[in-house]
Amino acid sequence: MASVNEIDYDIVIAGGGMIGTSLALALAPLKLNVAVVEPVEASESVQPSFDERSTALSRSTQRMFEAMDLWREVVEASTPIEKIHVSDQGRFGFAHIDAKQQKVEALGYVVINRVLGQVLRSHIDKTERLDWLSPARIVAANSEAERCAVVIEDASGRRQLTCELLIAADGSNSQVREMLGIGVVRSDYNQVAVIGNLLPEKPMRNIAYERFTESGPIAMLPIADKRAAFIWTVQANDAEEVLQWGDAEFTRELRQAFGGRLGQFSRVGERAAYPLALSKAISLTAGRGVLVGNAAHGLHPVAAQGFNLGMRDVAALCDCLFDTVRGGDYHRSAFDLGDASLLTRYADWRQDDHRNLVGFTDNLVKLFGSQKKSVKLLRNIGMLGFDMLPGVRGLFARHTMGLAGKLPRLSRGVPLTPN
Repeated sequence: MASVNEIDYDIVIAGGGMIGTSLALALAPLKLNVAVVEPVEASESVQPSFDERSTALSRSTQRMFEAMDLWREVVEASTPIEKIHVSDQGRFGFAHIDAKQQKVEALGYVVINRVLGQVLRSHIDKTERLDWLSPARIVAANSEAERCAVVIEDASGRRQLTCELLIAADGSNSQVREMLGIGVVRSDYNQVAVIGNLLPEKPMRNIAYERFTESGPIAMLPIADKRAAFIWTVQANDAEEVLQWGDAEFTRELRQAFGGRLGQFSRVGERAAYPLALSKAISLTAGRGVLVGNAAHGLHPVAAQGFNLGMRDVAALCDCLFDTVRGGDYHRSAFDLGDASLLTRYADWRQDDHRNLVGFTDNLVKLFGSQKKSVKLLRNIGMLGFDMLPGVRGLFARHTMGLAGKLPRLSRGVPLTPN
């Protein structure tokens, strides 16, 4: 990796988590000068984006990693999802999606964030024209007519970087988004996701389960070593008590809520909790700044699509940058990476995908959180209809796999190879 001896970059990325790191690697073929500013040291095990949580990678994300020549390493550490089973506690309706029926080898893959982080970070040092500034943080950003001025603070003090484009990939509480003057609309679900992994008595058989309960959904995802990653949504007022339970009480209560499809639970790992809220940025761009990932949108984990939506942000932005670079001649005066028309194209492109997936996850939470008898009956009918009505399951599967709508090159598995 190049030593930091320049303060001027083509692109500065705020945030070196899963989205920021993936973006930096995806940009590599464009031969741009890129800096990633990340507050947590790269080797630190406390990097929150690369913790023990598990992430379901959609088909479109798989294709991206294939195009970036990373998939072989990622898939070795991943577990395929061959079926998805959805049920409603105490109700007769259920729905399922099968990879074979969709004519794919897997609907998605599950990987532990820590392991995915190791794969991604192993390629950072091999990437030319990429400076990893860490630990460092952005303390000010000013988008001007021709450049964006970014002030960073690290162990040596404060210094200024300039760039044509500043990309905020620093999460749902993005400080850079605030510096750019972009507001956000938040809606608190009053729920907390308790996450961890355990050993089920019965084999997962590469099935991902989504179980809706009165307190919120429970997801069980197959991971390595015959274990299951769980995301248990509980009411915020109950979260502290749930976290204080011993292993025996915790697994007993979780099994009671989830049901007996996987038998008894044992050997539960370390647990953590995350408050859940829906967040939507009012705009995806401002001046020479642009938002990707959770800085642009924060979803409920009910459909396990937050990371995949962020990766499609990455793919679309890279597509727009690719077309701009390809249209130039690689001289700095030939193109402008922060051009308003480029950023408008990105924002327009992402609008439908954001609206559809945000609306889908939010409506799922509200639909299955309702205790009205009429709504419960509609849920039963709807889930049965999902399995019986022609075309419905396939359309839902395409959205789940991230294959609906106009897809960027990377999401189709096409490498970014400039002429």
